[in-house]
Amino acid sequence: MEGEASVNIDYQKYNADKIWDGLKGYITNTLLSREEIIGQYSQLWQIEKAFRISKTDLRIRPVYHRLRNRIEAHICICFAAYTVYKELERLIIINQIRLSPEKAINEIKEIKQLSYTLPKSKETKTKILKPTNEQEWLLNLEI
Repeated sequence: MEGEASVNIDYQKYNADKIWDGLKGYITNTLLSREEIIGQYSQLWQIEKAFRISKTDLRIRPVYHRLRNRIEAHICICFAAYTVYKELERLIIINQIRLSPEKAINEIKEIKQLSYTLPKSKETKTKILKPTNEQEWLLNLEI
């Protein structure tokens, strides 16, 4: 700034604005009651968490499609991935496993399995190679 500067406060506007301090307003086009609207708004954090999980943990990227069926397919895949993630979270909780879904997914990714065919019977078998304790818990989840 160059030269002299002055600051003035419009106390009339300040005092008029002050009466709204601490109040939260809701504007909606729904027919829900006041209590239902406030109750629904208090659950907004779950939607925000779902978007955060979708972007970070599931690495869902922006939609770069033009055709309606491709956009719908992308959204469907994203929803299915989030549903599987939430089911894993639910199973971890009910089975009292002390892992976050992110850590559980990383453990599952590291499970190694060997497939082999018996020479005489030509029967193909599979065997999980030495799972860790955490991997064992995840493989034996009660559904």
